[in-house]
Amino acid sequence: MLAALLPHRGPGLRFLEWGSATGVITIMADLLGFEAWGVELDSSLVDTARKLATRYESGARFVAGSFLPTGYRWQPADGDGRTGTVGSGRSAYLELGRPLEDFDVVFGYPWDGEAAMMIDLMTRYGRPGGLLLLNSVNKGIIPYRDGRPVR
Repeated sequence: MLAALLPHRGPGLRFLEWGSATGVITIMADLLGFEAWGVELDSSLVDTARKLATRYESGARFVAGSFLPTGYRWQPADGDGRTGTVGSGRSAYLELGRPLEDFDVVFGYPWDGEAAMMIDLMTRYGRPGGLLLLNSVNKGIIPYRDGRPVR
């Protein structure tokens, strides 16, 4: 992840991690100079991430909630609208105080079948030209812009 973030950092750029768990990647993004936020559905993990950020003197911010915007519905071509392991809950964007389109770089770790949903989400709600970094178990970090892989 470090290698994926280094070429994209710059003053004032905003980073968002979907499913930030204990916050390690979000904290790393903050320490690299991004304004960094993490969204996690499990509030106990958000508490852990906040403590870890304090321990490492990071300004990374964490909120509990879903990374899915209010009203988002996954509509794949095959008609199977399940979102895999993505849980349901209140959208975190109100607590973040920013919509998805305010972030320059978004990172997600999709489980089987979730990558297409995350690409759709970023294409529909993210910043035009924004960078989506998805971790693939077999291929490492794959960057996308406007729904297409970046070479």
